[in-house]
This record gives sequence, C-alpha cells and structure tokens, in this order.
Amino acid sequence: MPATGHRDPEVLEKPERRRFTAEYKARMLAEADACVAPGQVGALLRREGLYASALTTWRKQREEGSLKGLAPTRRGRKRQKDPLTEEKERLLREKLRKAELIIDVPKKLPSFWEFRSRRLPIGKLTGAKERVDGRRGKSVSGSGRNFGLSGPGHGTGVSVLFPVSRSSARRAPGGVDVFPGSQSPGAAKCPGGALHSDACEDQAPATVYAALLDEGKYLCSVRTMYRILAEHKEVRARRNQLRHPHYQKPELLATCPKQVWSWDITKLLGPEKYTHYYLYVILDVFSRYAVGWMLSVRESADLAQRLLRETAHTERIVPDQLTLHSDRGPSLQSQSVAQLLATLGVTTSHSRPKCSNDNPFSESQFKTLTYRPEFPARFASFEAALQFCRRFFHGYNQEHYHSGIGFLTPAMVHHGHATDVIAKRQKALDVANNNESPVTPSNRYTNIGNQVSQRD
Repeated sequence: MPATGHRDPEVLEKPERRRFTAEYKARMLAEADACVAPGQVGALLRREGLYASALTTWRKQREEGSLKGLAPTRRGRKRQKDPLTEEKERLLREKLRKAELIIDVPKKLPSFWEFRSRRLPIGKLTGAKERVDGRRGKSVSGSGRNFGLSGPGHGTGVSVLFPVSRSSARRAPGGVDVFPGSQSPGAAKCPGGALHSDACEDQAPATVYAALLDEGKYLCSVRTMYRILAEHKEVRARRNQLRHPHYQKPELLATCPKQVWSWDITKLLGPEKYTHYYLYVILDVFSRYAVGWMLSVRESADLAQRLLRETAHTERIVPDQLTLHSDRGPSLQSQSVAQLLATLGVTTSHSRPKCSNDNPFSESQFKTLTYRPEFPARFASFEAALQFCRRFFHGYNQEHYHSGIGFLTPAMVHHGHATDVIAKRQKALDVANNNESPVTPSNRYTNIGNQVSQRD
C-alpha cells in the first residue's frame, strides 16, 4: 500500500469537473445578497471563480426548492394521465413553439456585442419613456427589457429590439454607459473598479482592455489588470473544465545492467500510405543495450508478451530482479502482459498520462534510429525493414560509441567489459602524458533534476 498522502502512480484517478455543494451555493448567495456597494459582487465572482449566470441559476434553484419543500407531497401510486389530455398538451406545446419561431427575431438583428462597446445616447433610444434603473435587483419598467433603437447605421424610421440586461443597464448623464466602473471617481487610479463593474464582471481582462480602448479610455495594461486581480486573489479559472489530478513523477535508479529496462513501440512507414510496420524495442537503461527487439505488421499484446518472455529467458532474469518501465500504450499495459510480468516477478512502472518525457531512453533510441543517414523515408517491403533493423541493432550494440555512457559501446557496458576498456584507454593516455581520463559509467536516473532526456 502506498504511504499516506502520496498517490500511487500506477493507479489512475479519473479527472473530475468542479462541483458545488448545497452549502457552498447557499453561502455564495448569502454573500452576494449582502453586497451593497458597486463592484463587490464582481470582486466576489472573480475571487471564487464564478460567472454571474451561476448566481442567477442558484437563486432559481433556491426559490424552486423552497416552494417544493412547502408544497404537500402525495404518497402512493402516481395518477395516470388521460391520453386525450396528453394529446391536447402536445398540441398546445406545438402551437407555442410555432409562436416563438414567429416572434424570434434576434437572428435578424445586429449582434448584441456590437452595442456593448459603444456609448449609446439616450436620444437614440425610442419607446422607453421611463427611466432605466441600473441598480442591482431592480427590474426595468416601461417597455420591459426591450428598447426600440433607431438612428444612423440602423435604418431610417426602422426600430429594432435591443435587449438590456439587469447587470448592464445603467443611467448616466447624457447616455447609457456600458462601463460604469470606469466613470467612477478614481477609476484611472484603480482599474479594479472597471473589472468589478456589472458589465465587465464576467469578462477577461484582455476583453475589458479592448472594450475600454474602443471607448477611447486607457487605464492600464492587461498585465497590470492581472497583477491587481492577483493581489486580491481574484485570478481563477471559471470554465467548467476537467481538473486532472497530479501524478507523481516516476523515478528509477539503475546501478548495474539488468536492473531497469525501458521498452516502447514505434511505427515505420511502409511502401504505401496508411501501411506501417511496428518495431518493439526493449532497452537496458544502464548499458543502453538493446536486449530485445521485434518487427511486426501489427501491434498486439500477444506479440509483446512473447517478446518479453523470450528476452527475459535469454537474459536469465530471476524474480524480483528487474523493473520494466514503459508508457501507457494499450499493448504495453495490457492484461496479458501484466500477468506475464507478475509470473516472472518483474516490477512494472509506467509514465504519467500524455507525458513522453517520462520514457526518455526509449525515445532517444528511436531518434538515433530515424536520424541515421541510411534511414529511408519509406520501406519498400517488410523484408527490407527487417534487414535494416538487423544491421542497425547490431551496429548500435557492438559499434556505436554512446555519448551517455562515456563513449563506450552498449555491449562493453552490458557484458562487463567497461573496466578493462577504460583501463586500456587510461594506459594510452598515460603514455601520451595526458591527465584527462574517460568517465566511468555510473548511476543512471530517469527524470532526476533537469536530466529529463538524453541524446545518443
């Protein structure tokens, strides 16, 4: 069992969206109802990472819940509706739907956002004889929440509907100001007033910045807006996105060969489009020796199981000796492979989801493969790809001087000849009176410090 407070990297937790409890909703509504001064509700929304529409929805839920709790509930079997009554209700709903289609005209109107970024003079508003009260909680009287708008750019003698919400309807001398916070005293010194205003409480700082410039006003830069919001802890994500849990970074230590293996599968392009050959490679992390590889025309868990079994038998792996690291490919973490590893006594380790840097040695080896001068753009056949892989892995293990292991070949380190080779090199250096000696291969880490990936 993992220690308390630490997540097991092999157990994937499902990402969840943000959830709001009934107590949290009630507390937010109480705090919003207690806000009196302008801008307090906007500050509350930004601090809690909420939209104004959430408060509206929660108020409706509170009203519906209270009425439903007071209404008496009838126990027993529910009464069946008369089929004739259901047909009448369906026809009525159909008529109402057609009536809404006839009345629905916003699609033919200019976008509402075209009016939000401009100052509309009261003289251009027709059909609204009453005063517009922009205080929070007051409804708009007269012609309701729709005003007739006419003037240049909207046709002569033609009126269109302009919806004014409760949060954005404000009365100012000489016109309707869609940014009331920017007109308050000291707004130029405190841009937070504009960010907390009713019209901008749901807008991002960049949107507020652009809208203010359209008004001919400049308070500060977008970065300064974010800094001011951060000082009051009002920079939070509001969108209803999945929140992924934090996974622990896998860290493995290899002090000698046959302790930690890394394996992965890559695709080699075939002669035609959408044709691929799958290359399975098992790499020893300490010596960088390719202990096993296989080329196939398909990716299969059975083939991966077969490769693991034969490689473990060839390398004479005993139980509790080896740790096998891989990414989260379907074949690499299949049930059949997991059962085989459990039978062999091999410890498994996997990369974090969607994080290729957690398997750097296999990725680096694949890069060495594809960056060879003789590597073709496409292989003419499966036999051609097989011949190329045979030549490559023989040269990689026996002849390739690896920069990550002191310019020794993987075979020298894997078979225990590194000490003799280094001593021979040191003797040649002593003869030449050179004190610089090669570096002996030491411990190999994965994802320790800044050593995330290594090149061959």
